Amino acid sequence: MKKPDWVVKKEQAKRTGAAETLWLFGLHAVRDALENPAREKLRLIVTKNASDKLGEAIAASGMVPEIADPRRFPAPLDPGSVHQGAALEVKPLNWGSLQERCLGDGKAPPRVLLLDRVTDPHNVGAILRSAEVFGACAVIAPRHHAAPETGALAKSASGALERQPYLRIRNLADGITALQAMGYVVLGLDGEAEATVEQAIEGRRDRPVALVLGAEGPGLRHKTRETCDQLVKIPYAGEFGSLNVSNAAAVALYAARGE
Repeated sequence: MKKPDWVVKKEQAKRTGAAETLWLFGLHAVRDALENPAREKLRLIVTKNASDKLGEAIAASGMVPEIADPRRFPAPLDPGSVHQGAALEVKPLNWGSLQERCLGDGKAPPRVLLLDRVTDPHNVGAILRSAEVFGACAVIAPRHHAAPETGALAKSASGALERQPYLRIRNLADGITALQAMGYVVLGLDGEAEATVEQAIEGRRDRPVALVLGAEGPGLRHKTRETCDQLVKIPYAGEFGSLNVSNAAAVALYAARGE
């Protein structure tokens, strides 16, 4: 009996995901990945100089590195990648489900970031760093039209990719609805909104809060805006103000900190 098309496509997607790997590069990103027991590590290429600098992390990981000539570094990286003599092939991290990650630790009301079509890996890397600093449970983005887990993102995250959950989900609006069902107040950032972040969560700092940020320029999509509980803004001093999305994420997380 022939399998339905949707079953075939689902099986193909599962096989593709199982075969997917990525190359991390740079001393910091490679060291943090080597020290992360949850990261499945496949192949390590280092120069002699990098091997000396990463000696403890390499020994702890149990990997046997390939020592490469710095003039003919064999890792399949983009020519502009600043690899510092270290590259590590890995499997993407599996952070589990949205529901599992966003329950919080019970010590403080959880905070979550959702990214609506933020595709620049440098922005997402910086957002992961801010999320880690401010204790966010997760950074959530759609599987399509979002920055995937890459070496460039890992380098921008400066190690945070190994520690800060970055979840890719099928549909952002469904993710927002799931968070609302868990008791989250979902606030979408929009420069034209009337209320500020602080005003919107006044008296609700003990609640779980999710902040939704859109791409620079287009902002939030119509469906995303409709699904949020409220639109909010970051106040600015003059008649006009604009922040890079990674800076906006940091400011919004600070403004929305829990009690």
